[in-house]
Amino acid sequence: MRIFVYGSLRRKQGNSHWMTNAQWLGDFSVENHQLYSLGHYPGAVPGNGSVLGEVYRIDASTLGELDALRTAGGEYKRQLIQTPYGGAWMYVYQRSVEGKTLIESGDWLDRDHYQK
Repeated sequence: MRIFVYGSLRRKQGNSHWMTNAQWLGDFSVENHQLYSLGHYPGAVPGNGSVLGEVYRIDASTLGELDALRTAGGEYKRQLIQTPYGGAWMYVYQRSVEGKTLIESGDWLDRDHYQK
């Protein structure tokens, strides 16, 4: 199975250790989504734009760990998207982004350019 990650799970980011057993397949941009800064991590929501991230091959154990990390409390919902590497799971933010900072580039690594 595959997963698309766009924030703290990306290489050299704060939660990248969760991806230790994953196989990096390549970079990808998801269309029709916008990226918001939620502080120390981002949230992608449907909208006009694109979100840049990375696609990985993962095992069921890793997916279970990521689900526990991301879907606890209903903050994110996992949805299936299409990538050049095949279908992949993506965590979509479920709460309001009102008052949050839009990262117009869609790239979490550019977040410092958009902070207030």
